[in-house]
Amino acid sequence: MLKSLWFPLLLALLTGTANAETNDHAELKTLLDQFLAGAASDIQVHQRFWAEDLIYTSSSGQRFGKQKIIQGMRSAKSEAKDGEKAESNSIRYRAEDTDIRLFDETAIVAFRLIAESKPADGNAGSSTPESEYFNTGTFIKRDGQWRAVAWQATKIPASPTP
Repeated sequence: MLKSLWFPLLLALLTGTANAETNDHAELKTLLDQFLAGAASDIQVHQRFWAEDLIYTSSSGQRFGKQKIIQGMRSAKSEAKDGEKAESNSIRYRAEDTDIRLFDETAIVAFRLIAESKPADGNAGSSTPESEYFNTGTFIKRDGQWRAVAWQATKIPASPTP
């Protein structure tokens, strides 16, 4: 009798684990996509995405935390209000080749970040790539929410023209 209960119990446990992993994978992909859609100009997107104890290593070799990112966003917003054109509003970001790996309450998200200039006329189909980066983020699930605790960005050099 006891043996006959093990298999259904094990199957239910494995199915529940697979569903949770699928949900976490989808949640992280959605979080990344929403972040990239608002990264250029939305401070709230940054507040939600980054953990308070973030370690960010930029493509230029600078290391800093969430506070510096938020301060930079506020400065850019303030300059735009003072009449200067906000350069960030002319850039659009997207991810390609996204690889999400889950380890219980920790996840690694690696992808190719494409930064494109938005055309001045608003024609969405004619964006031109400006730069590309390899990005790798380490996320931890705290209080039911994924947050990036470590980030590494590496600029991909432009291919030499033959």
